[in-house]
Amino acid sequence: MNSDLTALQDAIRHHFANPELLERALTHSSHAHEESKAGAANGGEQKQDNEQFEFLGDAVLGLVASELLFERFPGFHEGQLSKLKAHLVSAGHLVNVAAKLELGRYLRLGRGEERSGGRAKSTLLSDAVEALIAAMYLDAGMEKTRRFIIEEILAPELERIRTESESEFSLPDYKSALQELLQSTGRLQPVYATVKEEGPDHRKTFTVEARIYPQGQSKPEFVGRAEGSTKKKAEQLAARQALDHLRGQVENA
Repeated sequence: MNSDLTALQDAIRHHFANPELLERALTHSSHAHEESKAGAANGGEQKQDNEQFEFLGDAVLGLVASELLFERFPGFHEGQLSKLKAHLVSAGHLVNVAAKLELGRYLRLGRGEERSGGRAKSTLLSDAVEALIAAMYLDAGMEKTRRFIIEEILAPELERIRTESESEFSLPDYKSALQELLQSTGRLQPVYATVKEEGPDHRKTFTVEARIYPQGQSKPEFVGRAEGSTKKKAEQLAARQALDHLRGQVENA
C-alpha cells in the first residue's frame, strides 16, 4: 500500500484489512482496460474496475440516508424526505465530498482519461465516492460504513442546510399537516397572527401565533406561539405546537 493510499485511509479513518478493495474502488475502467490489455499479451488476468462497486455503494448510501432522514425528521412527509434524500445522494453533493477528501489525486486512470483531466471530472469523482463506500462496506461491515457516511457525507450537509434560514428543507411543513388534520375533522382553518417584530432589519425576530378556533366562537381553544428569524419559520413552529395539541386530543379521546 503506497503512502498516498495510506494518507487517504488516514483521512477516512479506516485502514483496510484488504487493501485490494480500496485499490479497486479507485480504479477507473480506462485504467483497468489498459492494464488488462497489457496483461493479456503476457497471459495475465483481467483487471477489475470500480463500476460494480459504484452500484453497491450507491445502494448502501441510499439506505443510510433514508434511515437517517426517517429518524431525524419524523414530521416530514414522503415528498420532503425524497427530495432531501435526492440531494444528499446526488452527484453534485458527492463531488463536494470527493473534493474534501482530495479523492481525485488517488484515482487510477488510463492515459487518455488522465490527459483529458479525469481527476477533476464530476462524474468520475462522484462515482469514486460511491465505490469507496462499497469498499469500506465489504472490508469493515455496515456499522463502520454507516458512521463514515453520516460523519463525512450526510451530517455536514444537513447542518449546512439547517443554517440557511430560507432553506426549503430547514423545517417540516407543519402548516400543511395542521391544515390537513383540521380539514379531516371538519374544523376551521388556523389563523396566523404576527404579534411582535424585534431587532434591526437585517436580524429581525418575528413572534407569530397560530390560533385554533371552535366553530361559531370568537375565542380560540388553543394558541401556539413561536419565534423565528423569518415569519415563515415562526409560523411553522407555531403550527407545530397546534398540531401537537390536536394530536394529543385525538390520542386521549
